[in-house]
Amino acid sequence: MWYLAYNVLLVLASPVILMVLLAKRRCRRGLISRVGFLPREFPPDGHPASRPVLWVHAVSLGEVVAAAPLVRELHRQYPKHRLVVSTVTETGREAVEQRLAGIADHCYAPLDFPWTVTRVVDRLNPKAFFFVETELWPNLLRILARRGVPAILVNGRLSSRSFRRYQLIRPFMKQVLDTLTLCLMQSERDVERIVAMGAPPSRVARTGNIKFDQPRPSPAGEGLTRDLLGLAQEEELIVAGSTHPVEEEQVLSCYETLRREFPRLVLLLAPRHIERTAEVEAAVRQKGLAAILRSRLGHKGQGSVAGGGPRVIILDTRGELASVYRLAVLSFVGGTLVPVGGHNLLEPAQWGRAVFFGPHTDHCAEVAGLLLGAGGAMMVQTGGELAGQMAKLLRDRSTLQRMGEAARQVVSENQGAIRRSLDLIREVLRESGPGAAGRGLVRPSAEEVSLSH
Repeated sequence: MWYLAYNVLLVLASPVILMVLLAKRRCRRGLISRVGFLPREFPPDGHPASRPVLWVHAVSLGEVVAAAPLVRELHRQYPKHRLVVSTVTETGREAVEQRLAGIADHCYAPLDFPWTVTRVVDRLNPKAFFFVETELWPNLLRILARRGVPAILVNGRLSSRSFRRYQLIRPFMKQVLDTLTLCLMQSERDVERIVAMGAPPSRVARTGNIKFDQPRPSPAGEGLTRDLLGLAQEEELIVAGSTHPVEEEQVLSCYETLRREFPRLVLLLAPRHIERTAEVEAAVRQKGLAAILRSRLGHKGQGSVAGGGPRVIILDTRGELASVYRLAVLSFVGGTLVPVGGHNLLEPAQWGRAVFFGPHTDHCAEVAGLLLGAGGAMMVQTGGELAGQMAKLLRDRSTLQRMGEAARQVVSENQGAIRRSLDLIREVLRESGPGAAGRGLVRPSAEEVSLSH
């Protein structure tokens, strides 16, 4: 009954769904694939060119970044398999092609219509399905379960908002969760919530957050340097990453306040969605500040203005935010001064940078708590408080340095989630019964089991 109701609602809503996807530029390109028509580079099962497939689903850029080390390790341990990573956005596709070139192929995830999912599953014929951060698509998971394909939730989390919504349809969610082979959750809170939703406790484990295991970007070869940004020797950079509307106004006001006491500060603003670049640029200019787009920085010193002066560099390119935090004296992570839920607090922390964020951290609650508890971060309620607390640290450099080291230590002490996840994944693949041999799953040797950190 629940699946029937879900599919009826899905069909009724399909015109709206398609119009919304067409309206979003970052979702438009993959629409043909999302309705079931995969490109030719995906030969059907049984074709001479086909290999057994391990399918990893990561929604967009953030999930791809988190999943990339896991995908690399699956590739190393199961070299005879083809790794396919699906996303729903253009930014996700670009991240797969940049970060996993030669390791995994990209496809767009199917919309959850039964006929669409069936067509894609027939084409890929996966031997196992992994999905990152609780993307629960009922028809896809049901069809995989009916075919005996293990479906494993990796780095699972449930925000308070999602949990409340799922609780309204708990009987349906229990049926959906019954199709999962394993739920690998980030925190005890996430374990408790998914069990409360109906997941069998025997299939749930806390493995930690795989974002702690992200390799730190190498400065060598990275596009952004102080020289390229046009920073004079005495100038210092504040990086505000993954920002949203309204929040940017507060960050800009914070910057104006700080510059009255610290005139050699430069702000780098990285909007969460670069499609908003023109809007952000207009907001910067409305404040009377010079706006410089990173995409136009191609030569030495192009980021500078005559005599220095107040300016905002807008990061309108993808894949550079994680490494640019290394240039920051202070960092702020967005989606937290507005009720979004927060973004990746670990990107500045891994460089030993003190992390500032607002009160809305539901999407990264455990990480925020660890950073605050260790003294590596500071939570503020408003842009005004952000300016005040940043000013204190600019006056007290020893405390600023201690906070940065504490943040780095949090990252170091909480690594190992990928190793724990893979230990459990290997057991699932080994114990897939008769299908394990039929699927051609290759058991890794003892040497292959050990993970490098």
